[in-house]
Amino acid sequence: MTSAIEKITVLLIGCGKMGGALLDGWLKDGICSQITICEPFGFPGKYADNPIIKHIKDAQEITKNYDVCVLATKPQIMDDVCPAIQENLNENALILSIAAGKTIGYFENFFGAHPIIRAMPNTPAAVGKGITVAVPNSLTSEKQTAQAHALLKAGGDVEWLDTEDLMDAVTALSGSGPAYVFHLIEVLEQTGNKLGLSAELSSKLARQTIIGSAALASEDSGTDAGTLRKNVTSPGGTTEAALKILMDGRLEKLYEEALTAARDRGQELSV
Repeated sequence: MTSAIEKITVLLIGCGKMGGALLDGWLKDGICSQITICEPFGFPGKYADNPIIKHIKDAQEITKNYDVCVLATKPQIMDDVCPAIQENLNENALILSIAAGKTIGYFENFFGAHPIIRAMPNTPAAVGKGITVAVPNSLTSEKQTAQAHALLKAGGDVEWLDTEDLMDAVTALSGSGPAYVFHLIEVLEQTGNKLGLSAELSSKLARQTIIGSAALASEDSGTDAGTLRKNVTSPGGTTEAALKILMDGRLEKLYEEALTAARDRGQELSV
C-alpha cells in the first residue's frame, strides 16, 4: 500500500464503539483534514472543540465534498441509512463499510457505480491492536484503496482479499473473535474461584495470563501456536494433565460449531 497519501476528508455515518475507535485512531495519526460525523443520537462531547470535526444530525446536511464515506452503523439499519444518504454523496466518493454481513452487491444496489470497500475490523481497534480484513469492488482505484488502508490501519493491522467470498468466515473468526477471548477470561475467572482463589485474584490471574500469552504470541510471531503450546507443556506435568482434557476433540468441535454459526449468521445478515 502507498505510504504517503494526501490528508483525507471523511464522512462518518455512526459514531458508536467501532466508529469512535476508528475516529480516535484517525485523530491520533493525523491522516484527515476534515471529518463530518452524522450521528442522530448525539455528538460525543470529547470531540466538541476539535477544529477538523463537524457534527450533523440529518442526512440532508451532507455535502458532496468527501473523499470517503465510512458506514459504521449496525447492519440491521442499513436499509434506512443507505437511501437517506445516497443522493447527497459525490459520485466519486469511496464507500467504506464496516457493517457485518452486508455485501458489496448490497451497497451497489443503493449507490450504483461507486467505488466500494467492504471491511471487517474488530474491537481491539479501540486500543490500536485490532485487525481488519477488507475487499474492494472493481471501481475502487489504487489511491482509494490506499486511503482506505490508512483509515483502517489506524485501528491495527490490515489484510486484503481479492474477492469477498471469505468475508463471512473472517467475521466469524476475527470480527467476533474478541468475544470468544473475553468468554475464556470469564471461564478461567470462575474456575479459579471454584478452586479456592479469591474473585479478585482469580480475575487478575486470568486477565494477565491472556494478556501475557497474546503478547508472547505477538513477539514470537514466527513460531506457530502449536509450538508455543508445546513450549509450555512439560511431559507428565500439570499443563499436560489439563491439555489431555482440553484436547480430546470436544473443544475443537465446539469452536467449529460456534464459528460456523457466526459465519452463517453473517450470510443471513446479507439478505
